[in-house]
Amino acid sequence: MVNLRSAALAAACILIPLVSGAVTGLLTMGSITTWYATLNKPWFTPPGYVFGPVWTVLYILMGISLYLIVSNGWEKKPVRIGMLLFGLQLAANIAWSFLFFGLHSPVAGLADIFLLLAFVIATIIVFYRQSKPAALLLIPYLAWICIATALNAGVVLLN
Repeated sequence: MVNLRSAALAAACILIPLVSGAVTGLLTMGSITTWYATLNKPWFTPPGYVFGPVWTVLYILMGISLYLIVSNGWEKKPVRIGMLLFGLQLAANIAWSFLFFGLHSPVAGLADIFLLLAFVIATIIVFYRQSKPAALLLIPYLAWICIATALNAGVVLLN
């Protein structure tokens, strides 16, 4: 039988990134169909319908990764540092949407996404020391952020 406390913790860890992504998506959706649609974009920009499913999978992987770390014990300093870094990268992720789509500022978004990359890399390094699977679950997210960085830079250069 699955430990109810462990299952609740796993659900909470998965919901944290999922809910933050959903709320951010709802708040920026208007700019995607209006302002963003008018921008010149790089040739390698994926079609719009790709973003929702990709982000959903990435947020779930992020949540599972967080669960693997948190389940190592809140009282451990490396776990607390990992949780802090996870929170910082998630905050930078949310900030990017607000800066890019909310403020219509690709330049501010680009500055933020470099910070996001640094936080994601730091999170992966700290997670790796606690749980290799937790770190590996963040690699697709890092890859997608690298693509998003190139897209953001392309928008800056083309507009």
